[in-house]
Amino acid sequence: MSNQGQSLKHLNTFALPVYATRVIGINSVSTLITAWHEARMADQSVLLLGEGSNVLFVEDFSGTLLLNRIKGISCTEDSGAWYLHVGAGENWHQLVCYTLQHCIRGLENLALIPGCVGAAPIQNIGAYGVELQNVCQYVDLLDLNNGVSQRLMVEDCQFGYRDSIFKHCYKEGFAIIAVGIKLTKAWIPTLSHGDLTQLDPLTVTAEEIFNQVCATRRRKLPDPAVTGNAGSFFKNPIVSRKKAMEILKKYPRVPYYIQPDHCIKLAAGWLIDSCALKGHRIGGAAVHQQQALVLININNAVSQDILDLARYVRRQVVAKFAIYLEPEVRFIAANGEINSVECVG
Repeated sequence: MSNQGQSLKHLNTFALPVYATRVIGINSVSTLITAWHEARMADQSVLLLGEGSNVLFVEDFSGTLLLNRIKGISCTEDSGAWYLHVGAGENWHQLVCYTLQHCIRGLENLALIPGCVGAAPIQNIGAYGVELQNVCQYVDLLDLNNGVSQRLMVEDCQFGYRDSIFKHCYKEGFAIIAVGIKLTKAWIPTLSHGDLTQLDPLTVTAEEIFNQVCATRRRKLPDPAVTGNAGSFFKNPIVSRKKAMEILKKYPRVPYYIQPDHCIKLAAGWLIDSCALKGHRIGGAAVHQQQALVLININNAVSQDILDLARYVRRQVVAKFAIYLEPEVRFIAANGEINSVECVG
C-alpha cells in the first residue's frame, strides 16, 4: 500500500510534522526489491525505515520511504544454545518478550528498547551492560541492486559502541532483512549497571531483570506515544584515561565505565545535567526533566527546534568539559541520511 505526499508524523517517534513523497509498506523480500527498483527508475531517493525510533527528519524527505515490515521468528536449539532467526521488521521489545515466554534467557537487559530488529545491528543497540554484539550470530543483508543476499557473521559486522559496518560500507542500496541471535543455555546474569546492581546474582531470574529494566526505563524515559522523543539523543562519550581523570578530579560524582582498551566511557546524561540543562527549552523542544540525555517534542516542535536545542546542549557541554558529544540519533534530510555531527557542530 502506498500514498502520495504522506505525513510521517506517526512514523517518527519525535512526532515531527514532516512528509515523504511516497510511503510503501514492505512485508517480503520480493516486494522490497520491486519497490526499490521502481523508485530508482523514477530517479527518487529511497529510505528504508523501521519504526522511526532513532531518526530525526531535519526536513521533508523527497523520495520513497520503504517501511520494513518483514516478519517471522524461528527458533532451533542444541545442547548449548538457542538459535533465533528473526525478520528485520519484528518489534525488538516484542522479541525480548517472546524469548522469555519461551524460557529463553539472555535478552532481558535489552527490554523496552524501541524500534525494529533490523535497526538493532546498525546501532549495535545496548543497555544495562549488554550490547547486540554479545548475542548476535549473523546478519542477513540484501543487495537491492541485484537481489542477492549475503550473511555477515558477527565477526564481520565490525561492531563498536553504537557503531557497525552497516553505518559505513552498506549505507546505500542494501537492506538488513533478518538477524540471527545465539543465546547460550549456560546463562549468567549481567547486573553491572544501574538498579540491576542491587539484585542478587545467586538468585536473580531473567524475568526479574526484565521487570527491573522495564520499571527503570518507564520511570526515567518518556513514552514516545505520549511525548515525542527518540530516546538517548547523544552517545556516551569515550575519552582517554588522562582526560577522564582530569574530569573526575574536579567532578568525582560523574558516572564512568572502564572500556576494554582502558579508555573511559562517561555518562552523557550526567554531563548535560551538570550544565543545568534539564527543562531547557527552545521553541517546542526541551531537555527532558527526568533524563537529560533525552530531547523531547514538548509542544508541536518542528525539526529546527530539535536541531537548535541539540546544538545548544552540545556547546554547553563543550564549554564546561571540553567534550564534544556525538548524536546517537540518525539525521535524515531530503535525499537521505546526513552527517549529524556537522549539523550540530
